[in-house]
Amino acid sequence: MTYPTNRRNLIKGLGAAAGLVAMPAVVRGQAPITLNGAVQFNDDHAFNKGLLKFEELVKKYYGKPINFVLHRNSSLGLEKQYFEYMSQGKAVDYGIVSPAHMSTFAKAAPFIDAPFVFKDIAHMNKVVGANLLKPIADEVAQKAEVMLIGSAGGGVRNIFSNKPFKNLAEMKGLKVRVQGAPIWSRTFTAAGMSPTVIAYNEVYNAIQNGVIAAGENEAAGVEAMKFYEVAPNLCLTQHAVSIRPICFSVKTLKTLPKDLQDAILKAGPEAGDFARALESSEEVTKLDALEKAGKLKRIPFDERDAMKKLVDPVMAAYAKEIGAEDIYTKINAA
Repeated sequence: MTYPTNRRNLIKGLGAAAGLVAMPAVVRGQAPITLNGAVQFNDDHAFNKGLLKFEELVKKYYGKPINFVLHRNSSLGLEKQYFEYMSQGKAVDYGIVSPAHMSTFAKAAPFIDAPFVFKDIAHMNKVVGANLLKPIADEVAQKAEVMLIGSAGGGVRNIFSNKPFKNLAEMKGLKVRVQGAPIWSRTFTAAGMSPTVIAYNEVYNAIQNGVIAAGENEAAGVEAMKFYEVAPNLCLTQHAVSIRPICFSVKTLKTLPKDLQDAILKAGPEAGDFARALESSEEVTKLDALEKAGKLKRIPFDERDAMKKLVDPVMAAYAKEIGAEDIYTKINAA
């Protein structure tokens, strides 16, 4: 699918958070339009707050009556389902979704926040600001009919485990849950771990029952899902920085008045910037509070550079496999 140049230029970034409702996406007629969204997390999570900011900005820029319904706490499923619904143009109009869940439609999508793509939060923000991920956003829009209109995220991902480790030798063979995109299993295997794909909402029980020993997430997810209760050791691998695209259904967008389309495409990047800054600013505060309460212990990881060295050849091969060598080069140079 081809989009007007001025509209495509408004897709300034990628990121995460959610939207959905179990009813027709747009209510037409005399009543104001209703847009449906969903998010996996509670009111306190940065993703939820990012979507509320998106709603606020759309109303501001549209200037006409419009309704938003945001379903929280995974009441309408998980991000994988949200993305499928948006692609189909039914039930879900907007939401934040992990790039790993887009790989069925666009194989380059998981590259957005794969391990060791970004050095740190500042590097990630620079890449987003320079719009270096636009080719991937275009591929998702064309093949999945879902536009990536903003970039939430901004959390540094570490490994939470039921046993402490501080180097590669102690981490060897660790049974750890990873996201579904193959690049996650490949990179964690290269680092010496034993990765397995498990649904996000099943991680807690899987650790509790001994199926796995660990998972990986940013501070907001560790707090919201209470992973610290079964895996209180937070090993500071800092292996990834999350980008979570704010997504919007192309099929829904095409049914909307042009001034509302423009408001949505203007609000998306701004809401993403807001959510990214919020999660980044809360990262240390959340971990400090959890550690002070005795709920988790942060453990320095001595060999991040050595871990990256093991993973780099896998990432380079993956970038070549998905035709993202040019993007990878530009990210590294940013």
